[in-house]
Amino acid sequence: MANLYVKPANNAINYKMIWRVLGQLLMVEAGFMAFPLAVCLIYKEHDAVVFVAILLLTLLAGMGLNYFNRPQNTVLKRRDGLLLASIAWVVFSLFGMLPYLFCSTPLDVSEGFFEAMSGFTTTGATVIRDVESCSKGILLWRSISQWIGGLGIILFTLTFIPALNNSGSLMLFHAEATGITHDKLGARISRTAKILWLLYTLLTFVLILMLWLGPMGFFDSICHSLTAISTGGFSTKNDGIAAYDSPYIKSVLIIFMFIGGVSFGLIISALKKSWREFWENDVFRAYVYIILIFYVLMVMAIIRTHHYSGWQSITTDPLFHIVSAMTSTGYSAGNWEGWGILVLTLTFFMMYVGACAGSTTGGAKIDRLLYMLKNFLYVVRQYVRPRLLHSVNVNGQHLDPERGSEIVAFVFIYTMLIVVGGLVLVAEGFPIVDAFFSSFSCVSNNGLGAGVTGVTGSYDFLPAFGKWVMSLMMLAGRLEIITLIALFVPDFWRK
Repeated sequence: MANLYVKPANNAINYKMIWRVLGQLLMVEAGFMAFPLAVCLIYKEHDAVVFVAILLLTLLAGMGLNYFNRPQNTVLKRRDGLLLASIAWVVFSLFGMLPYLFCSTPLDVSEGFFEAMSGFTTTGATVIRDVESCSKGILLWRSISQWIGGLGIILFTLTFIPALNNSGSLMLFHAEATGITHDKLGARISRTAKILWLLYTLLTFVLILMLWLGPMGFFDSICHSLTAISTGGFSTKNDGIAAYDSPYIKSVLIIFMFIGGVSFGLIISALKKSWREFWENDVFRAYVYIILIFYVLMVMAIIRTHHYSGWQSITTDPLFHIVSAMTSTGYSAGNWEGWGILVLTLTFFMMYVGACAGSTTGGAKIDRLLYMLKNFLYVVRQYVRPRLLHSVNVNGQHLDPERGSEIVAFVFIYTMLIVVGGLVLVAEGFPIVDAFFSSFSCVSNNGLGAGVTGVTGSYDFLPAFGKWVMSLMMLAGRLEIITLIALFVPDFWRK
């Protein structure tokens, strides 16, 4: 009977196709490096030489992988998709860290990899204490890395590589997409990817224009637009958005961070059909309600702790912090830590939950929270009325018990990763609150700092080992854990 379960040899991992796709990805990354190179040339910065060398190295590596790997079978199956989705982020970060190692303000290897991974996973945690000392080329590269990672490296690849538009492309799409349900907007995955990237790009250009109309220069407008719509949070200023002290900039960013937290599939569906699609969506309504409830609680906390200092302190400032934390953007617009323990507690909750699935945000996602809440209410009703027949639905979609088990498993592992990361940092000698907040921030891809990593701090205080562990946490959080953990299961590697 055991022979019935032996899979044929053609189910082996398609390594040649994986390496070929990685080569094409590196060529794409090299193309993006041309933008900071151009900026360095415009501003006559010495880092132009660095970007020329690294661009050519990345391009040659990509061309080599693409040329020397010519598989007869170009189909990517389930395991191929999971492996590619994980390796792609690591490879992108390895080449993406090179500008940080050789620029005019160099980092060491552990710092460079941490900064690159933080960028591509849109975490926004930084080891650069004085970002204003960096060249404009490096600042733009940091912002571009977050913009690429916002919708996903694989999703970008599916847009421009037609050969991937086969049965394996759906697996790639699901391996990188976030949440418990994924909207497929077109008959082909490549069409879905193109629609999403078109919307993403249009929103970015609109935001650049709106920020530029305010008290923000053109270059800073570009960088902050790339990191706001991707809910990444890298800034060109040491004090973040607080450096501008502008209600207009805060208001504009609140709107676009909020949009970044909405499912892009829902936005496109509403544009095609009706704006009522938004309010008919369970997750979107919960998203709005949570923001409003937390806003009221935060204003009460600010008044109670005597931090009221004008109309901004109870309008744009708390709302900016809520949207920034909940969408995992991690922008700081002031010393929110001084608003009291209630605000810190609410911030933990917002970082944990995140925003909507299908968006550019991190966290566990409101979709999962809704499912668990509805399932809890169902269990209570069934306890009172054992014969009650009821199904758990999110956005009108029935979620079967198997999917429910996946959600519970995800939440458990997600929580345990935060605990493990925090314990590692505690073992390294850091205060328990700072350690667990830093781990929380990395796993949830938030980047928001508190204590030593607060508004004027950075993650440079971490030892090399801590930086590598937090980099792994960021990757696990971005791939929503299961995709990465699957690689450590022995059955994954068996034919």
